[in-house]
Amino acid sequence: MIARLKIFGSLGLFWMIFFTISRLLFLLYQLSQTTTCTLTEVLTALLLGLRMDAAMTGYWLLLPGLFFSASGFLSNRALSWGIGTVTLIFLVISTFLVVVDLELYRHWGFRLNATPLLYVDREAMSSIQVGAFILLVTMFILIMGGFAWLYWRTILPPILRLTPLPKKLTPIWLGITALLFIPIRSSFTVATLNAGVVYFHPTKVFPNHVGINPIWNFFKDVTSERRRLYPTDFYTAPQREQEFHDLMTTTGATQRLLDTTYQTPNIILILVESFTANVIEPLGGRPGITPEFNALCREGILFPNFIASGDRTDKGLVSILSGYPAQPETSIIKYPEKSEHLPYLPHALRELGYHSSFLYGGDIEFANMQSYLNQAGFCHITDEESFDHTLNNSKWGVADHFVFERLLFEADTSQRPFFKVMLSLSSHEPFEVPMPAHFTGMDEGTKFLNAVYYTDKSLGHFIREARKKSWWKNTLIIITADHGHRLPDLEELNNRKRFAIPMLWLGGVITQPGQQIRTMGSQTDLANTLLNQLPIKGDGSFRFSKNLLATDVKSFAVYAFHNGYGFITDSGERVYDFNLSNYLKLEGDPHSQPDKAYIQTLFNDYNSR
Repeated sequence: MIARLKIFGSLGLFWMIFFTISRLLFLLYQLSQTTTCTLTEVLTALLLGLRMDAAMTGYWLLLPGLFFSASGFLSNRALSWGIGTVTLIFLVISTFLVVVDLELYRHWGFRLNATPLLYVDREAMSSIQVGAFILLVTMFILIMGGFAWLYWRTILPPILRLTPLPKKLTPIWLGITALLFIPIRSSFTVATLNAGVVYFHPTKVFPNHVGINPIWNFFKDVTSERRRLYPTDFYTAPQREQEFHDLMTTTGATQRLLDTTYQTPNIILILVESFTANVIEPLGGRPGITPEFNALCREGILFPNFIASGDRTDKGLVSILSGYPAQPETSIIKYPEKSEHLPYLPHALRELGYHSSFLYGGDIEFANMQSYLNQAGFCHITDEESFDHTLNNSKWGVADHFVFERLLFEADTSQRPFFKVMLSLSSHEPFEVPMPAHFTGMDEGTKFLNAVYYTDKSLGHFIREARKKSWWKNTLIIITADHGHRLPDLEELNNRKRFAIPMLWLGGVITQPGQQIRTMGSQTDLANTLLNQLPIKGDGSFRFSKNLLATDVKSFAVYAFHNGYGFITDSGERVYDFNLSNYLKLEGDPHSQPDKAYIQTLFNDYNSR
């Protein structure tokens, strides 16, 4: 009995060592962020993380505990085979998830959860660079091999030396195994273990994330993903509906930006991948990265206080084309039964006779986009399969300048009026572009800048060619981003700078070029802002979209990060973290809660779909 308890304890220590080394490896892999933390913060994160490690260890010991319980009926060889097999399987799973988490966190800014299951078919392989892939495979082999050797040398031999367990002790071992639910549950109170137990820092995100066990976090999220509903008691004030109504409703006149000669202008909407304000000089970004776009800002109408609703392409598409805000933790595009009831710009424009099409040089099935775009009512979809296969020269698909050429061709040959949406891809990781590097350096940030420079050059060429077309004088071109980006300045997950993006209107129908609309807004506001420039009667379906050109519009924007949201006004900012259940930043009147009214209305709407 004692020998078995020692082996069981050794197996538990085996897993605790594995999780500790994994966490140290995480700190090393994210060294640029680790160095921003104090020693106290790192040690606190490591200490708090032990609680989650103990819970995951409890899960991994359940099957070995059952084998020990049955060892009175098993030979030592059968016992060692059973425990060794399940431990090896768990080791493969754990090592794989740990290694995947290292790279995904660098890109996404949150610990591994169910989100990659939506993108695993394409993005996981397309985003990673060859050097990083080789490094991760090497680490997988070393970690897997090292701990397999440790098990073989320290745990397997004692199992083979065990004497038979008296059958009368079987219930005792079942009781010992049942005790594993104490670390698994990690609490004697009503509340079970959740990721919030490792969130200790009131403002920094990274040290809070260090303590999370990625294996526990992944399986926890997988088991709850399909039944996720947002809390309906987030905002308790009875005035919620009134506050939301007051926040969104406008009754004033609308500033007219378009030539009324053309009541149904052609509309081209260009969504530039990862087009963060941090690389755009007129928006306070780095100089020299986007010279073409910088020049266009002087010729069009710039919205300098424009914010991405979320941090992924799928969330940006829904926010722009449906005027529907991004949700923390998930995306409505993942659930066609919910997204099919959303409002859509192509549907609204169909009333005016618009022919709608969507152009993308990549895989249209990525992130469930095809389902969403079909629901949106696009008459025609162009994707990588529509191009000659020789043009598919990057991991993501067809380079941007070829897609811009296709956009020109389709504009020339489409029936009028047309509504065309183009989504670029070349400025997505791994930043492969068909041109010599403009900026010197092999680091990730420099590669990103070179990719943006290439896309900007392609965009400038497209605009110059478009000006030569007969349809230019009757066309509105809107340029914005699908989302912002952590690069080039490694912005934290909940930092508003990570969500700051441009929106620029230009084209032959613009009547007041060179001005700026400084009202704070987000991607969700594009729908109603555009529709109010056209002779169309809105039915109120875009309830989360406001008209940025109304004289009495409220100046604010909302963005969602993984586990919270930000609410920005001209006078302040609120950043709320769901895991901590409090504000990371609270500026302005603490008694006024327009942000909670907005986000709770979104939760209620999402839950009801």
